[in-house]
Amino acid sequence: QYANISTKWTNNPSCLTKKYDDGSMVRFIIDAPVQTPHFSLAFYCNGNCTSFLLGVFLHYHLHDAGDPQLIWSANRNNPVRENSTLEFTQDGDLILRDVNGTSVWSTNTTGRSVVRLEVTEMGNLVLFDANNQIIWQSFDYPTDTLVLGQTLVAGQKLIASASATTWNEGLQYLSVTSDGLFAFINSNPPLSYFEKNTSTKIGYMTFLNGSLSLYAKNPESDKPVMEILVPPVSSEFQYMKLDSDGHLKVYAWVSKWDQVADIFSDSIVDNCRYPLACGKYGICLNNQCTCPEDTYFQPVDERQPNLGCTEITPLCCEVPQNHQILSLDNISNFKVGNDSIYTDIESCKQACLKNCSCKVSFFRRHGTNSKGECYMETEVFSLINNENHVKSNTTWSVHIKVVAITLGKSPESSRTGHPKANIVKGVLVLVSVLGTVFVVLIIIIKLALLKKNKKKKAIEKYENCHNLLPGTPMRFSYEELKTATKNFCRKLGEGASGSVYEGTLINGKKVAVKWLDGYKHAEISFVAEVETIGSIHHVNLVKLIGFCTDKSHKLLVYEFMCNGSLDKCIFSGKNEIVLNWQTRRKIILDIAKGLAYLHEDCRQRILHLDIKPQNILLDDKFNAKVSDFGLSKLIDKDQRKVMTAMRGTPGYMAPEWFSFVITEKVDVYSFGIVLMEILCGKKNVDFSKPDESMHLLSLLEKNAEEDRLCDMIDSNCDDMKLHTEDVMKMMNLVVWCVQSDFCKRPSMSVVVKVLDGLMDIESNLDYKFVNNLPFVPIVCDKVGVIVSSPLLPSVLSCPR
Repeated sequence: QYANISTKWTNNPSCLTKKYDDGSMVRFIIDAPVQTPHFSLAFYCNGNCTSFLLGVFLHYHLHDAGDPQLIWSANRNNPVRENSTLEFTQDGDLILRDVNGTSVWSTNTTGRSVVRLEVTEMGNLVLFDANNQIIWQSFDYPTDTLVLGQTLVAGQKLIASASATTWNEGLQYLSVTSDGLFAFINSNPPLSYFEKNTSTKIGYMTFLNGSLSLYAKNPESDKPVMEILVPPVSSEFQYMKLDSDGHLKVYAWVSKWDQVADIFSDSIVDNCRYPLACGKYGICLNNQCTCPEDTYFQPVDERQPNLGCTEITPLCCEVPQNHQILSLDNISNFKVGNDSIYTDIESCKQACLKNCSCKVSFFRRHGTNSKGECYMETEVFSLINNENHVKSNTTWSVHIKVVAITLGKSPESSRTGHPKANIVKGVLVLVSVLGTVFVVLIIIIKLALLKKNKKKKAIEKYENCHNLLPGTPMRFSYEELKTATKNFCRKLGEGASGSVYEGTLINGKKVAVKWLDGYKHAEISFVAEVETIGSIHHVNLVKLIGFCTDKSHKLLVYEFMCNGSLDKCIFSGKNEIVLNWQTRRKIILDIAKGLAYLHEDCRQRILHLDIKPQNILLDDKFNAKVSDFGLSKLIDKDQRKVMTAMRGTPGYMAPEWFSFVITEKVDVYSFGIVLMEILCGKKNVDFSKPDESMHLLSLLEKNAEEDRLCDMIDSNCDDMKLHTEDVMKMMNLVVWCVQSDFCKRPSMSVVVKVLDGLMDIESNLDYKFVNNLPFVPIVCDKVGVIVSSPLLPSVLSCPR
């Protein structure tokens, strides 16, 4: 079962295909034509087969042998579509690409003398060199499963899937540490729900027939330090899997696939003690799941109560005044963190209300004492109803942070910039008796119509083909979005191209609906956005869910980002959110990865051209995603420079914009400015400051000359001061990104490597920055300039 370099497989019916009774389908890449259970490399799908995994499977070719068992997958978080490809390149790299050519996964083994790809009898996908040495193997990157004889070393994890019907990584994982074997739920910090401690430092664990054997880090003998016994089975075809429900189970083939052991069952007798027994916010009692008060929560799926509950109105740190506490007695958690406050119950509630990251507090009281331990948690996992438990001297209560329900409050009576309320401010009637003037008017009208028809055709082209492309955004009617947003009553924000409203789709999914204002600019922004973000997918780009082009209405529907835009989190003032260094560092890396994807991994190079904190959105876990592609520009990959109208936001625009000839390095410059603002907690341009400190980039130049860059670190974040060395390295990255000569700036892929510690920052840098782009209103359209949201209310519009 092997393949040589320079081989390519396409995920379509040209591959040997087998369909199974459960509706799943396997397209074999490497397979053995034997009538016994064996391992194969294949594309796999289930259900309607709109998305596929590349994985190693344990299966049987007999007709009634049951469904294929997924042992390992390369792309569980990023499924691919029909006609995706797997290529074993001449350079020895194994690359999975989606149908649009986007690289989804790779072994990154280019230049390492790989000559052969093989699936071993143990189920290990291996790349060998000419000397038969292992260069890469899937056993080093386990997913949620171990096969017989496979080892899990300290630092590796088995990560359960998010649910029984999805492949992507969930929150529960199994890990070998130096202290033993542990199962965790991924919170901050992680909470263990299964523990097997040892007194000897552990190095690895091996799954054997009859046991899980833990071995010492520096063994003096080949005997295990500890064994967790598993019923032995007279079959060599076994595997151990961390299931989506958090259970660690062993499956084996005898005459069919059967579960033969639940390894945690001896330690966890009550199923309600599993952290996701009833999903997030679900309350577990006698293995039955319910939601807290239905005023605030609803089931994720009423047919599957174990999937948990979802907030009817999500929490948002931006509006803490709308938060209140829902208290439930005799409710506890599978486990609480180690840190607690000794206080009374009311103070416990208030402490959670005042802490942005706190979603729930647990209060434990002993006897009749009015005070007790208060535990504040950042995530709400399954809750346990203790009403049937043995009475004790200890009582628990849970206090869940929810959004207050306000009754009788009418929607906004008026909304600035509502497209439906556009009023023609003036009509200029030109009457001319001169034939020449009349001809000129006719020519102008014809040109305008041609331009309008060109845009209209671009929109119609997208509308006509979008339903034919899997994974592309769906089309909504205006009435659907009017209902979803409750007549556009809750405005999230407003920018140069339109207003954004919160909405809820009929399936309960929260969305952000952007209503593009101004007929001309609405069409420009609509076409720009659907031509870019509509056809690409990346974890660090805001997802375009759908659109509406009913009559004159131009609306775009995006995924909802609970924590809003980055500027609200990094600029001081009334902001109650202070991001620690690790969160800021992650946000920086997320932005860089998103831009690197746009510049290098799409079919056409995409220049964003308006990178600024307002266009970086944050989800509930502060993952950053690049948004607002209304000013973006698509260019061919072999086209290094492009001439285009000046566009962007003053303060974030690179010096070469003056030449109207740009490259993707204008985005690198803007990224550098945003990076500087994240590190300093200040805006690059602040007209409220004195002249000498108005421009942050000028202060950077001055402080660099005086060797006082440390003085620029955000003074509102004490945590950053504890990581001064890392912050200073990042400050040098700022300098590299904002070099006046764009040729000296790094590419975004290089920036990602620097942030990952794979490359060093260029040392020969110029600290003389060009900071002379206009910070006053710019005449729009008349000189070919498109300006995004300006920095001051005083420059909200251009001179007439």
